[in-house]
Amino acid sequence: MSTGGGNNSFDAAKVAMLARLDLSPDALTRLQGEMEAIVGYVDQLSELNVDGIEPTAHAAPRINVLRDDVAEIDYTRETMLSNAPAVIDGELIKMPQVLPGEGMA
Repeated sequence: MSTGGGNNSFDAAKVAMLARLDLSPDALTRLQGEMEAIVGYVDQLSELNVDGIEPTAHAAPRINVLRDDVAEIDYTRETMLSNAPAVIDGELIKMPQVLPGEGMA
């Protein structure tokens, strides 16, 4: 089941075999027709005259809103530590043990 047409042919049985798909004859026939329609559409697109049209990587303009990378401190250390559930020596946030068998210093 191939379409002929040189490089743009599609062989549903070969593709199914390579993909290790066990397709029924009806499914192969349906796949063949659908893929021939897709290949035909791509053939139509290749016939379009695109001279003078700039290539685009994105359909919509890409605009990034950037700001200077400046450190901004909104909270003092004391404010952050006061929100922690547990603190060690008034300067470290105590976290639950993650690795078994290793004690906290």
